[in-house]
Amino acid sequence: MSVWKEFSKGIAKSNPVFRLMLGLCPVLAVSNSVENAIGMGSAATFVLLGSNSVISIIRKLVPEKIRIPIFITIIATFVTIVELTMAAFAPALHKSLGIFIPLIVVNCIILGRAEAFASKNSLFLSILDGLGMGIGFTLALITIATFREILGNGSWLGITVFCQNFQPALLMILAPGAFLTIGFLMGFFNWIENRKNNLRG
Repeated sequence: MSVWKEFSKGIAKSNPVFRLMLGLCPVLAVSNSVENAIGMGSAATFVLLGSNSVISIIRKLVPEKIRIPIFITIIATFVTIVELTMAAFAPALHKSLGIFIPLIVVNCIILGRAEAFASKNSLFLSILDGLGMGIGFTLALITIATFREILGNGSWLGITVFCQNFQPALLMILAPGAFLTIGFLMGFFNWIENRKNNLRG
């Protein structure tokens, strides 16, 4: 049960976007299409897994006073691997995501999990935490991007989902559309959480 709890908390109870409101900068910027959302989510998940694993392994060797610079160096290493790999094998996606791939280095989710969890827990639990948070972040991105792409472009993953007479709301693929979508989804998930608490009470 503890294993499942550590893995699932990042997907639902402590979802980094909808519950903790972390990493919103890339969410707002790249969630205009599902393809971008999958690419960013996959990159962040890889960095979370890699950095959590390494930091957990070396946690007892890192001097307390310089732990943050060491954590950032480790995170930057995995971000560099992701960026170079994406540039080599998915250049169109790399170009589309642009500066937001290297900015994963300063993503609050990554450093937050390193400091709050990986530096205090075993390798196995740190892997579960990184994987759960990465999947939660990716699912949040895909959910937001689904609404934005369908309503703003009439497509999903580039596949047209409406007839030719459909007039897309271009606002949805712009920055205000991202704010509106995140706000409505957060409100919806909060409403569900409140209903559950009321039923338990």
